[in-house]
Amino acid sequence: MVRGAVAVGCEGAEPVKIHFIAIGGTGMGALACLMQAAGHEVRGSDGPIYPPMSSQLERAGIETFEGFAAENLAWGPEVVVVGNVCSKDHVEVLAAREAGLRLESFPSLLEETLLADRTPIVVSGTHGKTTTTSMVAWMLLQGGLAPSWFVGGVPRNLGQASHLGDGEHFVIEGDEYDTAFFDKKSKFLHYRPQIVILTSLEFDHADIFADMEEIRAAFRGLMALVPEDGVVVVNAADEEADALVRDSGRPAYRYQLLDDDQIPGGADLEAKMVPAPGGRSPSIAHFEVYERGVRVETFQTSTLGAYNISNLLASMAVARHVGIPWETVRAAVPRFRGVKRRQELLGIAQGVRVLEDFAHHPTAVSMTVEAIRRRYPDKSLRVAFEPRSATSRRKVLFADFARAFDAASAVYLGPLHAPEKIPESDRLDTGA
Repeated sequence: MVRGAVAVGCEGAEPVKIHFIAIGGTGMGALACLMQAAGHEVRGSDGPIYPPMSSQLERAGIETFEGFAAENLAWGPEVVVVGNVCSKDHVEVLAAREAGLRLESFPSLLEETLLADRTPIVVSGTHGKTTTTSMVAWMLLQGGLAPSWFVGGVPRNLGQASHLGDGEHFVIEGDEYDTAFFDKKSKFLHYRPQIVILTSLEFDHADIFADMEEIRAAFRGLMALVPEDGVVVVNAADEEADALVRDSGRPAYRYQLLDDDQIPGGADLEAKMVPAPGGRSPSIAHFEVYERGVRVETFQTSTLGAYNISNLLASMAVARHVGIPWETVRAAVPRFRGVKRRQELLGIAQGVRVLEDFAHHPTAVSMTVEAIRRRYPDKSLRVAFEPRSATSRRKVLFADFARAFDAASAVYLGPLHAPEKIPESDRLDTGA
């Protein structure tokens, strides 16, 4: 990292000119909007930028350059934020170094600026981070706590991926992926966690983690950052996640979705799916919530899948931890409308519903396909899947992917995205 004399402080500090390389990325664009809102002058570069991020950058009044070139830095930025897709020989990285400009990753910039004077709530885990982060931000907003948030997607209720609020809490999606070419530690290690949610723990990101033990080590690092007056909200139904938190010795608040035959009382907050009363619409899920074994009441939601009930429980646990009353939670849950590109209905043509989802790990794919199948049990379910992520393009999880689409009527596999970036011996064989 290149350090200079320029100080990028919290809101109210002297404005700084900040250039974002690869500003069209979800995280980069969201932080660019936050820094602009904090009073800094922001611009950035990328290839073609598409909605929803292009729309958000435009609304924020952020100028963007299409394509990468040394000339994009001619406007005189003092700090250059480097995405983890950039290599050390990226044309704008080289130009920034030649000019002696300070290089930062987006997690390190966030750590040093907007998180310094707030209470960060870091949402982590292999699955459900974006949706759960959105749910927590929505709960706190409805509770009148005026939170800030930083989400790896666009929550429908919130309207934008990032926001600076007046309250003390900052809800942030915590990714275990590495940070930048000059900082190989996980992003979430920059986020000063006071409250951590751990939704699940599985092997993922096969391009940077060799095995499950390396995944565990990254999350142990996150647990070690939680202070004694903080808390880890953990999914007790996920054995890997629960064991890691127990071993960490951190203060813990456990939640879990129960099976039909399980008796409540094994965790702090629990839920059990129940039939829709009075023959109401099967598109609305109903679940009973128990706090320390005592029934609270029945809630309802239009979000698909049992895993999203679990995500809701995590957000409800945080809401209770920060003092939001049950009546506020009760009103917020059914009004949550999800996240763009997560089971998003794109339209209906001749009676055929077309949905889009972002799932890339075989567990997430399986849960999504099964949830849609349960919603439409008598319909033909045809799934088109494009292997785009670093993990889904590799054969390491081939057996899991082979089972992930079992609930579908038919599956259409697209070609690997950028196969040349994956060694031929490691590539997923799609049969194409």
